[in-house]
Amino acid sequence: MSVLQNKIDFVAVITCKNANPNGDPLNGNLPRKTYKGLGEITDVCLKRKIRNRLLDMGEAIFVQSDDKNVDGYTSLHDRADSNRELKAAEKAKDKVAYAKAACNAWADVRSFGQVFAFKAEKGGGVSVGVRGPVSIQPAFSVETVDITSTQITKSVNSESKDKKGSDTMGMKHRVDFGVYLLKGSINVQLAELTGFTTEDANHIKEAIRTLFMNDSSSARPEGSMNVEKLYWFEHNNKLGQYSAAKVHDLVKVKYIAEPGKSKDTLKDDYMISLDKLEGLSCEEYDGI
Repeated sequence: MSVLQNKIDFVAVITCKNANPNGDPLNGNLPRKTYKGLGEITDVCLKRKIRNRLLDMGEAIFVQSDDKNVDGYTSLHDRADSNRELKAAEKAKDKVAYAKAACNAWADVRSFGQVFAFKAEKGGGVSVGVRGPVSIQPAFSVETVDITSTQITKSVNSESKDKKGSDTMGMKHRVDFGVYLLKGSINVQLAELTGFTTEDANHIKEAIRTLFMNDSSSARPEGSMNVEKLYWFEHNNKLGQYSAAKVHDLVKVKYIAEPGKSKDTLKDDYMISLDKLEGLSCEEYDGI
């Protein structure tokens, strides 16, 4: 498969109903919000979910989470050391060869890039940076979101020595309903450096379309998070016919519910429209 030839921009419309899309550990795990009250899902969170979906598709992933570890390595250093080409490039102190081997080995490295900074046992070590072609913005909600917090209790003691029975044990928080916009782009110049192919781009597209498969948790029960629409814009050249900002703004999501009559659904409360730019094609997909 050939290296990507044309720039790509994309926008996904995501709904969240009675879930915590991205808790903030520095704020009691409350769903993230901006100072203006808009809900937020960080780019780091979104990339984690994309990596997980790529893993489900059988792609080799360098940054695997502990709860989705498929090769048994318990650290990034161990995973990197398991690759013969990387070890040879490290021994030869060839950073270019090291970066090329890493891009060949792992889909997330040639997509998002990676910093390889590892200490060696006897001096030396590795310090190699790879810039990836796929950039993802934080996803923000279209309207301000309301957060409901509930106190939860335990029904049994954790230790036999505990004298107390049921008691409060913490808080859970959820966004009642929110519509978020995920925006991103794929840069051809960086794709040429990492060897990112058209097939890789198609995998990223499918990963976003199915972003919340196998992602359920106590905070995000099955069906509470959903990709409703994915708009995939492919330019006719490497640099792009228009800026990414202009392309992203083509997708408009407007809140149309009358005051006090919201039904907390996308089809009843919001209207999605797609503007056009001359000569720019767009593929539209429904989420799974």
